[in-house]
Amino acid sequence: MTILAAHTPLDTPDVFDDDVVAVAKRLIGARLEINGVAGIIVETEAYDRYDPASHSYSGPTNRNAAMFGPPGMAYVYRSYGIHWCVNAVCRTGSAVLFRALEPVEGIDLMATRRGTSDLKRLCAGPGCLTQALGIDIGHNGTPLYAAPFRLTLAEHSIEIETGTRIGITRAVETPWRFALKGSRFLSRRMN
Repeated sequence: MTILAAHTPLDTPDVFDDDVVAVAKRLIGARLEINGVAGIIVETEAYDRYDPASHSYSGPTNRNAAMFGPPGMAYVYRSYGIHWCVNAVCRTGSAVLFRALEPVEGIDLMATRRGTSDLKRLCAGPGCLTQALGIDIGHNGTPLYAAPFRLTLAEHSIEIETGTRIGITRAVETPWRFALKGSRFLSRRMN
């Protein structure tokens, strides 16, 4: 699938107030920046409130409260008690997980945070991405369309690959994983 997106800073929550799959695709190729480090979003996954793999499936909790808040907020949680993951909240109970970025700015700082200089591995996976960008629980519930974040849509048409989500045990057959076609920076090859 090819989509065309304008190079427009996302300074309102409007772009997130949509179907989670549409937002997950729309964010491929967007530039995500925070505090001087940035990357191009090359991989996302969609989760909605009727999806058994989603944190929102059983309803609101203290942990997933941001998913039930307004569109455009960051939903940050710790995965397996090890690393942080960041999502973009869409409509009620739905969010897009940022799975991988292509690093483009602040690469030395990313490398220091990650303890590796392998450019392809700096942001290849949700935990690697948040570590490289310095995102943690303090960003939970903050708007992705305002400081300290800066998000801009892709400035040209891009090709998107679709596959099944990874790293989950429920609804694994759901084809809600999206990637920038041909990217070398994915967390794992598309299936």
